[in-house]
Amino acid sequence: MAPLNPYLAYKRDTSRLIFWIVKASNAIITSSATLPDDAPKTPNTNGQITVSSLVSLSKLIAKHINPIPSAILALFNSAIQARTATYEGFQRLVANKSDPEVERSNASHKHFIDALVEAFGALGGVAWAEKCRLEGPPPDDDEADLEQALFANKFAVLSIDGETVLEDEAACDDGSDLETQQHQASQRRQQQKKSSGKGKKAKHGKNANKKKQRLPAAKTQSLDDVPVESYRIIQDEEGMMTDYLMAVYALVKEWAGLRAYLQGLWQDVAYNGLNSAVAGALSNMAINMIECSAAAMFVDFPGHDSYETVMNTITRGDPDKAQGMFFVALHMISPDQASTRKVQETAVDIKEQFLIYAYRDLIDFVTDFQKTRGGKPTKRMLNQIGNWDPNLDLRRANETERLKWRRSYTINWLYDLVNTFSSIVVQRNTMRGEQHALESVDWSTAGPWDEHRRLFGLNEFAGMVTHLAMQKPGSDIRHKILPHHIFQLQCIVDSFTISRGWSLSGLRGHVLRAPPQGFRPRRDVDLFLDRKNDRPGSGFLQAVDILKQLFQKDGILHSDFNRHEASYGLLEALQYDFINWLGESKYMHGLTNIPPSRFSATNSNGLWEYSPFLCGVGLEEGLREAYRYSFVVLDTLPEPVLLVHLHNMLVQKGYIAEPVGLYASFQELFPKSFFTDGKVPTSNFGEAIQARVVELPSRRRRAPRTPDNLKELRINQFFKTKSYLMACHGAGWNPDRIPDSDIPMPSLLGTYRISQTKHIADPITRQKRMEDTDLVNRARAQGISEEDLMALATFLPRIVRGEQTLPEAVREAVVPEGYTIGNLSKPSSKSGIPKLSGQELLNLLKLDISNDICGDIPLSSLNYVWTMARFMMLFHQFERELGKLRNPLYVQAYETDPLWQKQKRVGLAYLALHLQDEECLHVMAREFQNPRAGFMNHIYWDDLESTGEEPRSNRGDDELPEQCTVM
Repeated sequence: MAPLNPYLAYKRDTSRLIFWIVKASNAIITSSATLPDDAPKTPNTNGQITVSSLVSLSKLIAKHINPIPSAILALFNSAIQARTATYEGFQRLVANKSDPEVERSNASHKHFIDALVEAFGALGGVAWAEKCRLEGPPPDDDEADLEQALFANKFAVLSIDGETVLEDEAACDDGSDLETQQHQASQRRQQQKKSSGKGKKAKHGKNANKKKQRLPAAKTQSLDDVPVESYRIIQDEEGMMTDYLMAVYALVKEWAGLRAYLQGLWQDVAYNGLNSAVAGALSNMAINMIECSAAAMFVDFPGHDSYETVMNTITRGDPDKAQGMFFVALHMISPDQASTRKVQETAVDIKEQFLIYAYRDLIDFVTDFQKTRGGKPTKRMLNQIGNWDPNLDLRRANETERLKWRRSYTINWLYDLVNTFSSIVVQRNTMRGEQHALESVDWSTAGPWDEHRRLFGLNEFAGMVTHLAMQKPGSDIRHKILPHHIFQLQCIVDSFTISRGWSLSGLRGHVLRAPPQGFRPRRDVDLFLDRKNDRPGSGFLQAVDILKQLFQKDGILHSDFNRHEASYGLLEALQYDFINWLGESKYMHGLTNIPPSRFSATNSNGLWEYSPFLCGVGLEEGLREAYRYSFVVLDTLPEPVLLVHLHNMLVQKGYIAEPVGLYASFQELFPKSFFTDGKVPTSNFGEAIQARVVELPSRRRRAPRTPDNLKELRINQFFKTKSYLMACHGAGWNPDRIPDSDIPMPSLLGTYRISQTKHIADPITRQKRMEDTDLVNRARAQGISEEDLMALATFLPRIVRGEQTLPEAVREAVVPEGYTIGNLSKPSSKSGIPKLSGQELLNLLKLDISNDICGDIPLSSLNYVWTMARFMMLFHQFERELGKLRNPLYVQAYETDPLWQKQKRVGLAYLALHLQDEECLHVMAREFQNPRAGFMNHIYWDDLESTGEEPRSNRGDDELPEQCTVM
């Protein structure tokens, strides 16, 4: 599902193409009595072919297979187009500035393209292309045709030399029967040779018999263990270099597009009030896209994956000379989309768009830090970055002054980041006399120091930078810096410059505007924590203190003062980390033996106050951890389940006329946590809660809590639902790795994934239907018909472009209430399946993430600690009022029945649900509404936003639709 950049798409298509060619030609070779002189005489056993053999094998196949599957010709066409596009780009480079290396690469390109075109033509590709031009592309609605062509037994029946040779499926797999096939084919060819000439008389005797009995000395190599992605064309050094250049150009184009998208997000944070956690989560996904793309590309080029190697390749080692070699152009598309006209063209700012400034700033910082490893800049560096003014009017500064200002900010901020992150180890050395070699410390999140919190949101990046900075002076660290590291640093810096009114455009260069009025990077973090208790009932920090008091009262009630000690310990530890390391840090007040903040002259908390990016990703992790810890504690309390069951009974029986918001919302958001199969009972309320409890595993079968699984929801008894943020983080911010079971329905990601599901023929009815997946089954359970599910495959691409209405049944059950579909550009796909670009996928995920953080299904926005406190207080109200009345159910549960001595509230609720004492139910109904607690009373934010509203956009004249620009 995650988009492939052009090189990876080309690489995938080429591997599939070679896979088909090898399989088809092997079937022909092992079955033919005669073969052309230029055809190989033995099957291919390693999945690799040369450029020249590509042509000869294609000609061989064309003689025996007719027609060639349309999906295979489409693969050929795709590979030719990808190579041609790069070739034409190289041609333009040479036209602008002569470069011998590019010229050599062009010659290699041309040779490769010519071979592809010749092979394509041999297979009937020219006629196929003309037919597509006249009649439109073949009606392939998904990849089923391609998979059929690639993996089905298409070679079982071949017309060879005028005869039809039928082969079983196993004989076409190039597996265990390969030796037999080769031997039989060889015999047929030898017999034909003998019949065409005089030949020699057959030998008789012992030697002849022995010769016939000889067996092969060793087993022939098999294709069984060669995966599809390992099939490839063998190239010389020039060819490999050409492929590497293709990969590099594709990667640079990808990060340029994603950078532009993220700049728009951070503009929305600063100018339009977008929650910074949304931008932080999407930034994490974009960074993962670059990391995954680079890793997939450079697996073919070991030792050439560093940012510096990439940059030296694309600029030929000299960015100044490369300036003027690349252009970005704006084209106007005619209303009928039949023609385009160039309206603007600008030379790409190489150092800016290729992230060279950010890379040099990182290298300068690391080099300077290594000289002393004491956390202070050298005098030479201090002269360059000292006296930095965060309030410089960037609109009045010239370009050189802005670049200098940004460089000073970057290096100062990196000093604060490393000093904060390394403080635990440095203090152990200086204050306790421990002797940790700083260059050998494992600073990663998998290392031993990760248990000591110093930061939220950027721990992996901080660990990487700290590792580089702590190496001995003069250490060469450039090979350790990967493209996604520089991309992440650039995003961090961009988020701050945007908050000061400065953004970058590929077409317009530096774009300047007035800074946003009243914006503070910590805006959303401060709402989440509410350090000053300005909003009672909302902030996380105060909630922990209130819940502690209620835990203590509950302990007194049950004569067990340690009753909630473990649960409170978890929340208290998280509260401590939030106070000291989220939005603010101990570093702002000074850490012993650690140099003070580089921003002390203006704001000693500059690490956070001057970084919207850190605040965004830090808040995202804070929300995620608050949800995780809260659900672990929530699962230990009986009150939530008891109150939801009691509330439902009182509503069903009419004691409460209108459901109380908080409890109704809990019931709606987590139905399976409270009721068997998530079905809300309308009668037999006592039996309903018993049935839910019976489902729980016994204590013997229950997975015990250990330090390793302490925060895992999977071993909870009631509350197992992951938030969307937890699902994304658990998948390493890679949407492809999120299991279906973790994707909520409704959600756009779930809808999109359903649209990608295979269509299969039902084995009984033979009717086409969706393949059974977790998401498809859940959609069916929500009442979506098979017909509507199948329609998603064609409706979704139009939905995301805002061109067609979704069927009402699908909208109601799959699309969240209030959703509108983002206006994304046309998907690029050879088939009808929607294929989204990186920016389009992020835009789709933005709706789901916003929904989770501050939208219509805001699992991550609710302060669960406050709701636990609310639940505990409501039981106090029950106890107070029923105690005054000496209600018999209260007396039995709290005073006389020893069965409920350790679980008095469970006893009261159990008796109320079963016996339904009139006085007790009236009191409970009154207290449920005293006051009527609403969901909105305990969210972190001032308000929630409906995702049905028009999505925020800060695009002005400086940002243009992707399909209108060409780089």
